[in-house]
Amino acid sequence: MAPLSYYLALAGIMFILGIMGVLLRRNALVIFMSLELMFNAANLVFISFSAYHRLLDGQLFVFFVMAVAAVEVAVGLALMVMIYRDRLTIDIDQLNSLKG
Repeated sequence: MAPLSYYLALAGIMFILGIMGVLLRRNALVIFMSLELMFNAANLVFISFSAYHRLLDGQLFVFFVMAVAAVEVAVGLALMVMIYRDRLTIDIDQLNSLKG
């Protein structure tokens, strides 16, 4: 079995790539994919510590995070489809009319 530090390093790299995708990209689909990458990095940490300590608590948190991610994707993609139908673009810089 690989040491815990390998899994934590991989999760850190995944999380940093997700943050970079959210901050640097302007396409809404890429931003959602980057958010999912960050969720998966958190899931990897939960599973790694759960396996290391031989407890099931981390796996229960992963199911909760996966449920939240599924809801986020469903709502986010529905919003993007509606915005694309209205504006014919999903570029974040061009969507300034969402202000209240």
